Amino acid sequence: MEREQAEKDVARLANEWITAELRGDTASLERMLADDFVAVGPLGFMLTKQEWLRRHQPGNMIYESLDLDEVTVRMYGDAAVLVGRQVQDATYRGNSAKAQLRTTAVLVRQQGSWRVAGVHMSAIGQPPGVARS
Repeated sequence: MEREQAEKDVARLANEWITAELRGDTASLERMLADDFVAVGPLGFMLTKQEWLRRHQPGNMIYESLDLDEVTVRMYGDAAVLVGRQVQDATYRGNSAKAQLRTTAVLVRQQGSWRVAGVHMSAIGQPPGVARS
């Protein structure tokens, strides 16, 4: 029962995170992200927590839509791994950031609350020919 509740709590945090991203709600994101949060973007770049939050400065990241689906959660005590599909229609500094991404998030329970410790995003595409054979 405790495991099921933890899975629900993690899934709820993921939904709150996506909503905060969509709205550019940096106050909520500040609370949700672990202090040592790190993101690996779809092109391999890395962002610290503060760099991630700065994406939401006026005129930077603007979402038209942002969804997270196909979510699975695996629990490991006070850690969880969430894998899902992120679909976004956005612009970053005026450049299109429309994408469909496979997103993996690592969440940790710290002082009784779940926080996002890291996220890794990879563009969803077709596997190379050798992988299909």
